[in-house]
Amino acid sequence: MAGIRSPIAVVVGHVDVGKTLLLDKIRGTAVAYREPGMITQHIGMSFVPWGAVERFAGPLVDRLRLRGRIWIPGFLFIDTPGHAAFSNLRKRGGSVADVAVLVVDITSGLEEQGLESLNLIRARGVPFVIAANKLDRIYGWQSEENRPFLFAVERQEWHAVAQLEEQIGRLIDQLSRLGIEADRYDRVRDFATQVPIVPTSAVTGEGVADLLLVLAGVSQRFVSKERLTVRDGPARGVVMEVKEERGLGTVADVIIYDGVLRRGDTVVTAGLQGPITAKVKMLIVPKPLDEMRDPEDRYKYVDEVRAAVGVRIVGEGLEGVVPGAPIVAVEGSLEEAVKAVGEEIAAVKIESDKEGVVAKADTFGTLESMVLFLRQSNIPVRRADVGPPSHKDVVEAALSRRRDPAYGAILAFNVRVPPEVEKEAQSSGVKIVRGEILYKVVDEYLRWANELKAKALEAALSQLVRPGVVQLLPGYVFRRRDPVIVGVRVVKGTIKPGYLLVRQDGREVGKIQQIQSHGAPVQEAKVGDEVAISIAGDVMVGRQIKEGDFLYVYVPEDHLKQWLLQYRQYLRGDEREALDEYAQIRKNWRK
Repeated sequence: MAGIRSPIAVVVGHVDVGKTLLLDKIRGTAVAYREPGMITQHIGMSFVPWGAVERFAGPLVDRLRLRGRIWIPGFLFIDTPGHAAFSNLRKRGGSVADVAVLVVDITSGLEEQGLESLNLIRARGVPFVIAANKLDRIYGWQSEENRPFLFAVERQEWHAVAQLEEQIGRLIDQLSRLGIEADRYDRVRDFATQVPIVPTSAVTGEGVADLLLVLAGVSQRFVSKERLTVRDGPARGVVMEVKEERGLGTVADVIIYDGVLRRGDTVVTAGLQGPITAKVKMLIVPKPLDEMRDPEDRYKYVDEVRAAVGVRIVGEGLEGVVPGAPIVAVEGSLEEAVKAVGEEIAAVKIESDKEGVVAKADTFGTLESMVLFLRQSNIPVRRADVGPPSHKDVVEAALSRRRDPAYGAILAFNVRVPPEVEKEAQSSGVKIVRGEILYKVVDEYLRWANELKAKALEAALSQLVRPGVVQLLPGYVFRRRDPVIVGVRVVKGTIKPGYLLVRQDGREVGKIQQIQSHGAPVQEAKVGDEVAISIAGDVMVGRQIKEGDFLYVYVPEDHLKQWLLQYRQYLRGDEREALDEYAQIRKNWRK
């Protein structure tokens, strides 16, 4: 028997933008006030029935003529600390999340973790709504508890509305620079191409009704009924968090997105070493409008749960389960379930002998997001796995480094690096980049890799003789032989001490011993410079060379090939001209 489940709505954003307070206004609870420092420490999961939304947003429902037109049964909200939990909302072919609410501070715009969340939302192709929170901080704004934004904005002084428009305009501009078209939700012309921005206040509740209705509209328009259709088959879900609970042992907070899970079921999930089988002893859910971390009322102990639902599983064998792992209830063959889970986690991991970086993350979800982001950044991955960096990772990175020094790196996302591994990496010349913000880890790696490549390029170029042409200046012969000292103008290219000079016919003149400019020795002279040079060689001014002659820097044949085939773009324009001229006259030497 099939039915329509609630869309799974993930709430993400930068720390302290008011995500949990916003959900509190929806649930009518006070979860945020019991969180240490009012910052979400664990993943929250709560079901909000559509009937409750209609009661909360009644006047706006009527104004927008939505009564009876909403067919979704409600929302399963997932409140996340940072962006990590959103990564764990993963399944084959995309994200478990059906829709997302990106909460931003209307006075600050997008910040680090908000940008990170936005990158993940876009990478996973999840439809989303922006809650521009902290509306009550707009100067001159007159607040009223739980009032819809559309009603509130009509009753404000012009200067408060102007201040609001300025802040929304800045956010729209910020999003535009990221390639996202957005506007205040009541001005959106096409929800398929524009992201709606809903001004909200988690403190006063203003705009929360608008947010819920916009979210419902986006859900019904962009999440297909087929996706939300669930059947009575065995449960499929994803592990969000695993922890120890006093009196219960190891428990797993799980999102079930399809099927039915019953007490007594055998489930297959995964740990660092592969699939894990566990037996469900208890199923615990918070009551509707309550919250998994810290319910107002007591938990409900149930015999079964149906998608979509957030549930705490108490069972034997959950030790070692890694968040982001799939979880399936066994119906029929245990071997088939184990194989299916094994194949899914194997698709996330990477093990190859190709050159590329080593990627390590704390969960299957963050690892998958990390690999996706690295590929989008054109960074190849040799090895990707869950857990802290190990001896094997250093060995793999060192092997990759032999092929390309820029790939001798371990990128550690949200994981601790053991001191002995750090020490081994240093001695092996392997770079470890660690961090909690994915794009920052990648940016730091790219900076290091680019610096490495720049140094390697600089070292390679420093070994090559650069092309150059000089002209002997008439009237500036200071010594005719042993060594010759003359004034020259650098016509094209570059000259340095040690460079061999030749005539147009290829005959050697001698090596430059020293270059002087205004009486002081210099290490090089470039196009346009007029300098004095000393030339050591069996040559005499007036015989082999004359005033006004053009002399060429002798570029060895292998250097010439490298300049022409590999490094031509690193020469200045005048150096390229000198190179081409030299290559042409060199052909005549062979005739």
